[in-house]
Amino acid sequence: MKKVEPENTSRNEAFKLWMDAPNPMVTFFKNIDVTPLVKLSRRRKLKFNMLLCYCIGKAASSVKEFYLLPVGRDLILYDSLAVNTIVKNKDGEVSSCDILFTKDLAAFNDDYIRHTTQVAQTCQNRDLTDSMVIGTSAIIDTEIEGAVGMNSGIFNNPFMIWGRYKKRLFKYALPISFQFHHTQMDGAHAGRFLENLQDEINKMK
Repeated sequence: MKKVEPENTSRNEAFKLWMDAPNPMVTFFKNIDVTPLVKLSRRRKLKFNMLLCYCIGKAASSVKEFYLLPVGRDLILYDSLAVNTIVKNKDGEVSSCDILFTKDLAAFNDDYIRHTTQVAQTCQNRDLTDSMVIGTSAIIDTEIEGAVGMNSGIFNNPFMIWGRYKKRLFKYALPISFQFHHTQMDGAHAGRFLENLQDEINKMK
């Protein structure tokens, strides 16, 4: 990771427009077909949440804007991505766990299981500060149509929220929300990411 000058990036105009905006965060809502993930999860006994986090990382890795994030008043360029997941710990509370993204599904799964188990047992967050982290939150206690995250002014990372998936005839649909900082990307980039996400899910056979 390194600090870069906005004028040397494709996000210079966005930096000027949105860094001082009262609310620079944008939220998209979308229904995605997660049928391949549900079937793969059951067939290979893999966690659905792990599979979705893997697809999120893979979809984001091909959109270069994900590697550039406003942090404080600076623009930071990263050379790796991580996906965050919220873990229920042994005290019945929640802890945060960052998983470094790798295109190797088996390796990502091993990291996911090892680190989420450790976080659950120790009740200590696992933060990867050298990677651009995509936040996620799975609200598995209910079905939701979407959610708008807060604009804290501290964390500008992209963030995804979902609840339970819904069965529709022979398919499973999952409403998701995707929040991003407008300095980091435009709507077209976010739309491409969401299309990539569906494509990556469809490949998971």
